[in-house]
Amino acid sequence: MGHVLIIHEVEDYQAWKLIFDDAAVIRKNAGELSYQVLKYDNNTNKIVHFSKWTSIANAKAFFESDKLVEIRKQTGVKSPEFVYLELLEEGLL
Repeated sequence: MGHVLIIHEVEDYQAWKLIFDDAAVIRKNAGELSYQVLKYDNNTNKIVHFSKWTSIANAKAFFESDKLVEIRKQTGVKSPEFVYLELLEEGLL
């Protein structure tokens, strides 16, 4: 299992969110298990997408695909930063 942290700025959050929601089935079929979308407290269009995947390999294949590059262009995503992470530990307090 892997995690992905994506930080990017979008031109218009509402427009981006429509495309993001429409891609839910595509993301699930690619191996995304869960996600969180967060925003910077001082910038509504600076988005953080944190997600859990079946594997880092599946996440990389999805996010680095030509199809996703084109979708990012269409949705006005600016310079995304991808961080692929492996879980060491988790807990609830």
